[in-house]
Amino acid sequence: MTTRAPETSDTLPHFVRQDAFDPYADDISSSGSVADQASQLKLMWWRFKRHRLALISGIALLIAYLMIAIAEFLAPYKVHTRNMDFIFAPPQSVHLFHDGEFVGPFVYGQAMTLDMQTLRRVYTDDKTDIQKLRFFCSGEPYRFWGLFEADLHFVCPAENGHFFLLGTDRLGRDIFSRVLYGARISLTIGLLGVMTSFVLGIVIGGLAGYWGGWFDLVVQRVIEVLQSIPTIPLWLALAAIMPVDWSPLLVYLGITFILGLLDWTGLARAVRSKLLALREEDYVLAAQLMGAGSARIIGRHLVPGFMSHLIASATLTIPGMILGETTLSFLGLGLRPPITSWGVLLTEARSVSVLALYPWLLFPVIPVIFVILAFNFLGDGLRDAADPYK
Repeated sequence: MTTRAPETSDTLPHFVRQDAFDPYADDISSSGSVADQASQLKLMWWRFKRHRLALISGIALLIAYLMIAIAEFLAPYKVHTRNMDFIFAPPQSVHLFHDGEFVGPFVYGQAMTLDMQTLRRVYTDDKTDIQKLRFFCSGEPYRFWGLFEADLHFVCPAENGHFFLLGTDRLGRDIFSRVLYGARISLTIGLLGVMTSFVLGIVIGGLAGYWGGWFDLVVQRVIEVLQSIPTIPLWLALAAIMPVDWSPLLVYLGITFILGLLDWTGLARAVRSKLLALREEDYVLAAQLMGAGSARIIGRHLVPGFMSHLIASATLTIPGMILGETTLSFLGLGLRPPITSWGVLLTEARSVSVLALYPWLLFPVIPVIFVILAFNFLGDGLRDAADPYK
């Protein structure tokens, strides 16, 4: 006895998902149908979004760079404004309530007395002097980016009052305002230094990896010599070469060039190793047979092949540039007043006795730490996002 096979339908069975489509879900971004159609940047973005710490760090850095563009608006005082009645004044706390009643953001006035035994200024809060803070107000006039006059500030002290969120220094200058102005120098010097370092690293490392031979041998020996010299003494020696009578702008450009000049060696070796592998690819041989020169092959065909690695390297190099500027300025061989940077601000805290009496002078080191950590977290996230797709 034979059994008859059931008749099959001409249409294949199919499955329809009932849940909402999520293009950023793990199973979608890794599936072949969507991933094959997505660009490399989109694939990197999907993976980068899952690195929450790197994403938060990127947003924080973006806010920081936007803030330095409007530092004059955000700072309550100008960078060199002196308050001679409040020398070494401690930070003021912002309050919302007074005696259980809501008043709004305000600070208490400060009364100063001189300790005749230690000759130290002692500041105490005057609870009867309530100074309400003003927002989006007219304050000290300034030249916005040196282009036009303005006097609009985000926050201002009360009329005939004062507001020192992070205290003042030995000349009565507001530390919070100076930190905002100093961020403009410290954050941009890292970007300019990385540009210099990348130009040298990509050009020298690219030629060494593509040409090889005696040029590669000479470049590797030069890199080994530079990397064998201790970093800080080499920084000090090159910074001491700059003439004392240079303008602050020339000193700023000189420090930027020094930082970029000494940081290209690691990138050059990374570029060389990549090009040693990529130059054997078939598309490089095809470009050579079509008559393309070395510069075109390196710039148009080889460097874009590991651009994601360069982006991740940049985010890890900028913190080193910022620390380099801070170190040189702290030691007195980098930027000098009237230029204001985080390193220049930290020179006020070099004395142990001053630091013991006025610890708020160390506040400029806090943004340095946060920026360094944010750049490192961002670099880790970019590297993790780029590695699977290189």
